[in-house]
Amino acid sequence: MKSNSTNLGSYLGATLTSITVLFYAINLDLMMKWWVSLLSAVIIIGFGVISIKKARENSNGFIDFKTAFTNFFITTAIGVGISIVASIIIFNFIDPEAAAYLNEKILLITKESMERFGAPQEVINEAIAEASKKNNYSISSQLQGYVFALAFNSLIGLIVAAIMKKRDQSQV
Repeated sequence: MKSNSTNLGSYLGATLTSITVLFYAINLDLMMKWWVSLLSAVIIIGFGVISIKKARENSNGFIDFKTAFTNFFITTAIGVGISIVASIIIFNFIDPEAAAYLNEKILLITKESMERFGAPQEVINEAIAEASKKNNYSISSQLQGYVFALAFNSLIGLIVAAIMKKRDQSQV
């Protein structure tokens, strides 16, 4: 079962990396679109669900909660990990200027959002000054993002595993 999760995690990583590279090559601004995050989340969850389904098929149609969660977690951890490594390579070694551009776009989006919600100008200036000190694409920021992604995916994985578990009633 673990090789199944490892393989699917590798495919997930390749898929997420392909999306990043494609948007990097086409237009960096696409990476700032809300629907890209939504698309990535759907793909990640989808691969996790497929991992549980395959594990359940390999277990004669039954899977306990722990095994379901483990399959989901391994798949998503490997996939997102591969994607993070690719992003680290792109934005820290291949094209650091792209990271600087995206950081500027994040500041602009933050400012526009705060203005839209009616934040006072001094609060906006303070927030932008603080945010401008952070490089969202540094190795440490991306690794920190990976930890948060693991936590979020774990929560989703717990829910999905609870929904997809199936006990063999003859074994009870």
